[in-house]
Amino acid sequence: MSAVMVGRSRQHSEKVTGVHLERLALVYVRQSTLQQLERHQESTRLQYGLVERAWSLGWERHQIEVIDEDLGKSGTSVEGRDGFQRLLSKVALDQVGIVLGIEMSRLARSCRDCYQLLEVCGLFGTLIGDLDGVYDPTDYNDRLLLGLKGTMSEAELHMLKQRMLAGKRAKAARGELGVLVPIGYIRLPSGEVVKDPDEQAQSVVALIFEQFARCGTINGVLQYLVRNHIDLPCRVLSGKDQGQLQWHAPSRVTLSCLLHNPIYAGAYVYGRRRIDPRRQQPGRPSTGRQVVAMGEWDVLLKDRLPAYISWEQFEANVRQIESNLAQVKGTIRHGPSLLSGLVVCGRCGLRMAARYCNNGHDLRYCCITMMVEHAQPLCQSLVGQPLDDWVCRQVLAALQPAALEVSLKAIEDVQAERAQLHRHWQQRLERARHEAGRAQRQYDAIEPENRLVARTLERQWEQALQTELQLQAEYARFEAQQPATLGEAERQAIRRLAVDIPALWHAPTTTAAERQAIIRQLVERVVVTVLGESELVDVQLHWVGGHATGATLVRPVARLDQLSYYPQLLQRVADLHAEHETITAIASRLNAEGWRPAKRRSTFNESMVQTLLVAQGLRSPRRCNRDKIEDRGANEWTIAELAHRLSIPQPTLFSWLRRGWLQGRRADQTAHRMWLIQADEAELARLRALRSRSRAWH
Repeated sequence: MSAVMVGRSRQHSEKVTGVHLERLALVYVRQSTLQQLERHQESTRLQYGLVERAWSLGWERHQIEVIDEDLGKSGTSVEGRDGFQRLLSKVALDQVGIVLGIEMSRLARSCRDCYQLLEVCGLFGTLIGDLDGVYDPTDYNDRLLLGLKGTMSEAELHMLKQRMLAGKRAKAARGELGVLVPIGYIRLPSGEVVKDPDEQAQSVVALIFEQFARCGTINGVLQYLVRNHIDLPCRVLSGKDQGQLQWHAPSRVTLSCLLHNPIYAGAYVYGRRRIDPRRQQPGRPSTGRQVVAMGEWDVLLKDRLPAYISWEQFEANVRQIESNLAQVKGTIRHGPSLLSGLVVCGRCGLRMAARYCNNGHDLRYCCITMMVEHAQPLCQSLVGQPLDDWVCRQVLAALQPAALEVSLKAIEDVQAERAQLHRHWQQRLERARHEAGRAQRQYDAIEPENRLVARTLERQWEQALQTELQLQAEYARFEAQQPATLGEAERQAIRRLAVDIPALWHAPTTTAAERQAIIRQLVERVVVTVLGESELVDVQLHWVGGHATGATLVRPVARLDQLSYYPQLLQRVADLHAEHETITAIASRLNAEGWRPAKRRSTFNESMVQTLLVAQGLRSPRRCNRDKIEDRGANEWTIAELAHRLSIPQPTLFSWLRRGWLQGRRADQTAHRMWLIQADEAELARLRALRSRSRAWH
């Protein structure tokens, strides 16, 4: 007992008082990573040895507590360090007399966390000890020394990180830093990156890039792969099957990563993704990654790796994907609009949107950006069919000289696509035969008496044979639908359709998306400007290559007074009326002279002529005898009277009545069951305002 007391007196510190000995002694143990915990076990043993240090300072065994929950966790932050949080809470509850660590860096690598610990320990009179001695945070000299140690600990971490990062960047600048290789590549034991030796894996990757060049969208490639039952080759990264080739169903995320990866263009890249600390989640160091622009990559070494595509094709693919996302020109749409994403407003220079009404049968191009984003009035809009028809005629005329070349290219493309699909099926069949043969060899190699193993191998062999038979049946059905080579009848049909381009264009089997794809190969943009509110539209068709074609189109308008020749039309109607022509005769004369009304009607009728005459005061509107309607109110109007009072066409009032914008009733006492509209002065003012409102698309 005396020996123990002597040992204690030798190690006893003047800073350790009875108040400290009445409380706990905490030994904080931490290693930064699991790798350090496995390889640097001497450091871990040294930290656990601080228990003896606490005992030698005067604490009993039952007063000493070890906190080792933070083994394998970095000390750069308190986030995710449950042991350090528990240590602070015990100190704040005035339960701790001393905190022991092998050095300050074990407690914290951050000055913020280190000074937080010093403040709490100084407030509750808790000592801090390491291998160099015992410190009192309330003493100025000890506090200064602890602060310096904490600052040096953080600086040491910074220097270590900078040194390691500099070495990493230097190795990456030489193209020697190892990175994970994507689908279609493997890394040899020597570190060299080569294409996957499996031919089917290579052909699938090449097929993905070819299909993206055809359809221009990730969704189109995904649908093609699913439709043709094509899976993606993936090498297992870890586990008992590491390095084995497995086939997984395609997904949009996988295809997007594949198309964005520059390694497929033969480039070695470092620094494509960086960690943004503002988006990093606590306790998850790999989160907060952001993809940076190509010009901000740290290292870009071209022609360093085996390539599936050229660098120019990779850049074109990235631009196409960005265009699809930003919808500047946009990807091909499935609506009937042929110029979706190509029409530009000639007034404000913004893209015009394709909008559909009447259950998708009627198309309009509307400049609605300012209206949607800034609540401004509608810039302009027009019916889309005349514009689409005019552009179609221009495109077909431009394609006519290339009819023979189109037919040859079509035959070549169809043959290449079919040959590629048949090669893929042959590779799948070859793989299935190999799996069945290997299962058979495994079954033949087992002793027949060992039935426990033989039964399992027999089931595997039967399953492999069934898979092979199923693939053969599916390939037979596929081959029946699409022969490997084009027959003479198919060749003649393709040549005939390609030569007669208008017939191919208007064929029922040609989809709107295919027509859009053809137009986008030739047309860069179409600038349209509606002249005032008239039916005239100035159109500038800008071809790919810089040429432009201009024209003035006629669009349908809602009212007669919107027509550019409305004053001349009124004068002509007045002249014919002065010649004592009847309404029917005036309508016939106008049609014969080539006058055209508004909207989609091609000829004038008696009702239109009547409206023109009434507008000039040459005829009175058709009125109903008020005395014939017995229960008519003071503010009730017939449709004809209200149309004359407000200068609104009668069909428009009937339309408002059906929509519920007017309040009316049937006058059943009359022979024709006439509508009576309730409208006082306030209602008349509302209807005038409704009439003057701009025709916006809803």
